[in-house]
Amino acid sequence: MGKRSFLFVWSIIALFAASSIHAGTTVPDIVKMDNKAYSEHQKGIVEFSHKKHVEAYKAGCGDCHHDENNKPLTDLKAGDEVQNCIECHKIAGEKPKGKDAPKLTRKQELEYHAEAVHDNCRGCHKKHNKEKGLTSKDAGFAPVTCKECHPKK
Repeated sequence: MGKRSFLFVWSIIALFAASSIHAGTTVPDIVKMDNKAYSEHQKGIVEFSHKKHVEAYKAGCGDCHHDENNKPLTDLKAGDEVQNCIECHKIAGEKPKGKDAPKLTRKQELEYHAEAVHDNCRGCHKKHNKEKGLTSKDAGFAPVTCKECHPKK
């Protein structure tokens, strides 16, 4: 094989390798919030649209993704690796409720995966609705209740 052929073959290999690396880190448009940490889901699985949040609502990565001190990860860009919420908010499910439930600090509450995810989404949605003066009957209203986000099973 001549030097030109050799360089051509390696250029093609490099191109395919680069495209597969990029393809492996693209952000899917729809993410099903189906976490394997739960043996059974009590409600329908939320389908989250990155595209809608980024394009329509102008959300940045740091609006949802944060570090261990709850500081937004503002330097993220599409395709960067991020941890799944369950990696830090390790207890699957919601915090204990009821009169016999232990009193927890806010930090302890956020150790529960469902509490952390719901807190993150609802907090942003409530802020959006308040800033825009929206009610559940208005177009553009961001869901804040269980049945507005979770489809029926």
